[in-house]
Amino acid sequence: MTEITEASEQAAPDTALRADVEQLSAMRRDSAGAGERASAAWVAQRLRGAGAQDVRIEPFRYTPTYTHAYALHAAAIGAGAVLGGRRGGVLALAALASYELDVSGRLQWLRRWLPRGDGANAIGRLPARGPKRATLVVVAHHDAAHTGLIWNPALSEGGAALRLRRRAMEPTGWPFALMALAAASDTRAGRVLGGTLAATAVGLMADVKRSPTVPGASDNATGVAALLALAGRLSADPPEGLETILLAPGCEEPGMGGMAAFLAAHGDALDPATTFVLGLDTLGAGEPIVARAEGVLLPHRYAARDNDLVDAAARRAGLEPPQRWRIGAYTDPILARFAGLRAVSLLSVAADGRYSDYHLPTDTADRVDWRSVARCLDLAEATARELVA
Repeated sequence: MTEITEASEQAAPDTALRADVEQLSAMRRDSAGAGERASAAWVAQRLRGAGAQDVRIEPFRYTPTYTHAYALHAAAIGAGAVLGGRRGGVLALAALASYELDVSGRLQWLRRWLPRGDGANAIGRLPARGPKRATLVVVAHHDAAHTGLIWNPALSEGGAALRLRRRAMEPTGWPFALMALAAASDTRAGRVLGGTLAATAVGLMADVKRSPTVPGASDNATGVAALLALAGRLSADPPEGLETILLAPGCEEPGMGGMAAFLAAHGDALDPATTFVLGLDTLGAGEPIVARAEGVLLPHRYAARDNDLVDAAARRAGLEPPQRWRIGAYTDPILARFAGLRAVSLLSVAADGRYSDYHLPTDTADRVDWRSVARCLDLAEATARELVA
């Protein structure tokens, strides 16, 4: 593993890495749509070129947007506000609990009745050199998000006063909690507030639904490009005893549907004692971080020993260990964590503690922090080698 030197940090990004980000950013990678299926085919072709074996595309069915599910939960909260009394309060709080289960991917019962599309996961494998001692699953979603008013910086900057301290982002689901608690209150003013917020949420979800798909350079063409570069490195210099599964899931943006489909199909074959899941997501913001916890409402924690592994890998490779953050959203590895697997989510944040150009049309390749991508890639490689060191 080559250490990052001061000179290399200032050098131009790897040509193939940047080219991959630019090509993916030029594609309309709509979740569970034609664009996602096209990008899965592109990733599969690149995996073969990087030396991966058993490369395939695995289709699945999933909702192409989160907006229907979120709008229905908001509408139920609004109905609770109109109904009032004990029954209205129970309905509002039950809708909030269902929302938390849905957005975390633990129980998406409502989506069984919502429109679905055809998603696609691209998967490849690097077999172990010698007897297998560990399996690394590298995960980087290849779909891109819809933009919308809720992602407008003029609105999101208004939440700066709510920013949590100690390297933590504010939970993005707090408006749902506020509207549910207000709707469940015993006061007329509270119910009016809850109903108004619920109606606003429904309107904002309709706006996201009709808004275009963003280029998604940092989120998450950088993660896919890093996965491909890591595949090339591990193929050229394979660690003894490490099997690597290279997974580019679709439908992460609407609710981690591709990761759920992968775990449903292959989870039983993954030994929790020897499997480690490494997520690569939004790597072009500036400062590498790992998630110590994530969640839109409740914090769901990663095991400290798994983040400790990344720290040990960084030190062994002469790299700076990444900061640990509580992020206010979800990434694919959290489903692996829920499934009992060891998991880490590697991301990056800008100097202000945000994702740069998050879910905005300005998330383009020319705005990517390539030094950040290079550092995350080197951390990923160091982690892979540390598993069997």
